[in-house]
Amino acid sequence: MQTLPNEKINHNFPQQKQEAQAADLLCIHDSPLVRVLYISAGFAALLMGILGAVLPVLPTTPFVLLAAYCFARSSARFHSKLLANRIAGPIIREWCQYRSIPRRAKHWAYLLMALSFCSSILLVPAVWQKAMLAAIGITLAVFIWRVPVRDTKVTSI
Repeated sequence: MQTLPNEKINHNFPQQKQEAQAADLLCIHDSPLVRVLYISAGFAALLMGILGAVLPVLPTTPFVLLAAYCFARSSARFHSKLLANRIAGPIIREWCQYRSIPRRAKHWAYLLMALSFCSSILLVPAVWQKAMLAAIGITLAVFIWRVPVRDTKVTSI
């Protein structure tokens, strides 16, 4: 394949494609006050998501998705940083484009939920607390089970 002298070769096509997709998700609000509220809520949600990574029972993914939503309405800079994150970025893009989560993320969610809820159930003394934790765990498991998974592999017949 020959290129013309004026034609630039684009070696960063996947990166540019991701940046274009991130730009499609942006919808910065016109009001400065509303932007401040969105960015504050985005940082609060991101903090809760980070805490959810280490604390049992507190979920991570919904808070990170909420932070992405808030940053998309308030700050292109923080939104692009969140989408560029190697862990959160692909999950956020998958959710925004296809309203699904990767199968691997779903398996990790089940594993970490089972570990955190089982350890919490073993640690709490009262039976009503154990029952409450079991009910919350089952509810979360059903919610995650209902979220669709998009298979990326193409099977041929």
